[in-house]
Amino acid sequence: MSRRSSSPNALWRRVVARPSAVVALVFLVSLVAAVLLAPVILPGGPINGDLTQVRQLPSPQHLLGTDALGRDVLARILYGAPQSLGGAALATALAIVIGTPIGMLAGFFRGPTDFVASRAADIVQAMPLIVILMAVIGVFGNNQVVVMVTLGIALSVGFVRLARATTMSVRRALYVDAASAAGITWVRILARHVLPNIRGPLLVQATLAMSTALLIQAGLGFLGLGTPPPAPSWGGLITDAAVSIYQQPWLLVPSGLALIATILSFNFLGDALAEYRPGGAARARRGAAEQVAVQPFAHDPALPEPRDVAVSVTDLQVQFTDAKGSFSVVQGVSFDAIRGEALGIVGESGCGKSVTARSLLGLVARGGKVVTGSIVVDGQDIVKLKPGELAKVRGSRIALISQEPMVALDPSFTIGSQLRESIKRHAKVGKKEAHVRALALLAQVGIADPDATAASYTFQISGGMAQRAAIAMALTGDPDILVADEPTTALDVTVQAEILDLFRRLREERGMTMIIVTHDLGVVADSCDRVLVMYAGQVVESGRVDQILSAPRHPYTRGLLDSMPNRAVRGVQMRTIEGSVPAPRLWPVGCRFADRCAFAVEACRTAPIPAADLGEYRRSRCIRVPEIENELELSA
Repeated sequence: MSRRSSSPNALWRRVVARPSAVVALVFLVSLVAAVLLAPVILPGGPINGDLTQVRQLPSPQHLLGTDALGRDVLARILYGAPQSLGGAALATALAIVIGTPIGMLAGFFRGPTDFVASRAADIVQAMPLIVILMAVIGVFGNNQVVVMVTLGIALSVGFVRLARATTMSVRRALYVDAASAAGITWVRILARHVLPNIRGPLLVQATLAMSTALLIQAGLGFLGLGTPPPAPSWGGLITDAAVSIYQQPWLLVPSGLALIATILSFNFLGDALAEYRPGGAARARRGAAEQVAVQPFAHDPALPEPRDVAVSVTDLQVQFTDAKGSFSVVQGVSFDAIRGEALGIVGESGCGKSVTARSLLGLVARGGKVVTGSIVVDGQDIVKLKPGELAKVRGSRIALISQEPMVALDPSFTIGSQLRESIKRHAKVGKKEAHVRALALLAQVGIADPDATAASYTFQISGGMAQRAAIAMALTGDPDILVADEPTTALDVTVQAEILDLFRRLREERGMTMIIVTHDLGVVADSCDRVLVMYAGQVVESGRVDQILSAPRHPYTRGLLDSMPNRAVRGVQMRTIEGSVPAPRLWPVGCRFADRCAFAVEACRTAPIPAADLGEYRRSRCIRVPEIENELELSA
C-alpha cells in the first residue's frame, strides 16, 4: 500500500489507540452534530426569551436552564458554537497556511531565507498580542473575521519555528540528499520527502493552536470585544454568567464546561498525535485487540553447563507489535558466552542478530518485548529486572557499542564531557578525577591526542576516531561484557583492522567477554573464538570458529562462506545464495532456509527443525547433516 493510502489509516489508529483521544473525538463529533441539528432540536432559537422563566435551573423544558432574559442556555451554547469554533478554526488554518511553508523554506534553504523568516517571526512574537487585537477591533469594529485573521498571523509564528526546526533535521537525512542528487526539484522534495516526515509535530501544533485560538476568542468575548449581542458566543455566555453569579451561579457551569471540554478535547487529540510519524501502520496499538502471528518453532535441548559463563541465554523469543498484530523476530535462541571469550553472531540483514544482541541489555526497540526465555548476566536475569535495577547493570556489567558512533555520541556536547558524565555516573568521582579517567580511556582506545579529542565534538573528528570514542564511552563503567553491534561496518579496511586489534587488546588487558555482531565472516575469523550463525530469527549453526569456517554443517553457513569474495577463483562464477531472508510473518512451518537450500527435501518443510547436537558445543539446525558432510569430503 502506498504512503498516501496508508498514512490516514495510521493516523486514525493513533487516535483510537488512546481512550482519552476516543472520548475527545466522540465529544467533538457529538458537538458538531448537535450544532448542525440545533434548528431541529431547538427551533425556538437562541434569542427568543421568556421573562417568566428567567434564571431557571435545568428542567425537561430547558435542559441547561435559562439566562437572565429567559433564553435557553443550551440553545445559546449550540448556536454560539459555530462562531467560536469557526473563528478558532479560521485562525488555526491561516496559521498553518502561513507558518508551515515559511518555516519549511527557512529550514531547507537556510542562509538569507532563514535569517529573514526567523527575524520576521521574532518581530511578530515580540508584539503584545492582546494590544494588537484591541487595536484591530478599534479600527475594524467587532469584525470577527478580521480579528481571527490577525490572530492566525500571530499564531503562525509557532508553526514557522516548528516547521523550521523539523525541516532542518529532515534536511540532513540521506534520502533528501539522494533526491537532490537525482535532480528532483526543491518544491517536490519539500512536498514529498520533507512535509510527510514533519506533519506529526505539525498536527500536534495545530491542536494546540486551535485550543489557544478558542481560549483567546472566548477571552475577547468576555471583555465585550467579541460577537455583538444579542448574538450568542461562548465568551459572551461567560460574561452573562459572571453578571448573574450571585443571583444564579449555575449559569457559569454549562458555558464554562462547554469551553473547557472543547479545549481539553483538542489537547487530548494532540497528545494522541504526539508520537505519530509516517508509516504509523508499523507501530503498536495500545489496548486494542491484536491478532497474533504465531510461527511454530522447535525448542532445542538444554546446553551443557560450562565452567564459567558470563552470559547465558535460554529459549529467547522477542516479539514486536504493529497495526496488524504481534509477530516474533527472534525465536528459541539459546547460547552461552564464556567469560573472556569473543563470541560472534553472523547472518544476513533481517536475521535477528542486532535484536538478539540488544536484548542482552534490555534495549529492545519500541514496540518490542521479550515474551519468553531468560538472559542471565552474572547471575541476574535481565528479563525480570525492573528499569531501575536494569540501569545498574547497563554500563557496569554489560555495555554496548552501537553500529553508528556518530549517532551514539551527542553532537551537542564535547566527547570529553560525555565521557565525564558517564564516569561520574558509574564511579561517583569528582569532575577532575573524571577528566583524568576520560583522558586515560581515550589513550587506551588508541587515540593519539586525548586532550584535543576530549575537547572536540563528533563533527570535528573522523569516523574511526568516533568509533574509538564510542568504545571509550562503553568502557567508562568498567564492564565485564562488551556487546559490539556491527562495530566496523561504516569504516574503511585500515581502520577496521585497527578496531579489531583494539578489541583483542581489550580482551587481553581486561579479560572482557565480547559479543560481536557482524555480517562479515572475515571479522569473525579474525576476532572470535566461537560463532553463532543466525537465519530468520533462529540460530542455525554454532561452534568454534575454526570448525564453522573449515567444515560448515548447515547449508546456510556454507552459502555464506561460498559468497565471500576472498574465495573467488578467476574465471569461475561464484556460488551465491539465491533469494532473500523471509519476513517474520512469512516464516515457513519447517526449515526456514528450505526455499533457498540445495539440500532441501520434503521432510524439511513439514515441521520445525530442532538443533542437532554435534558435540563440543557445536550444533546444526539441519536434518541432512550427514549428506552435507559427505559432499564436503568429496569436494575436498
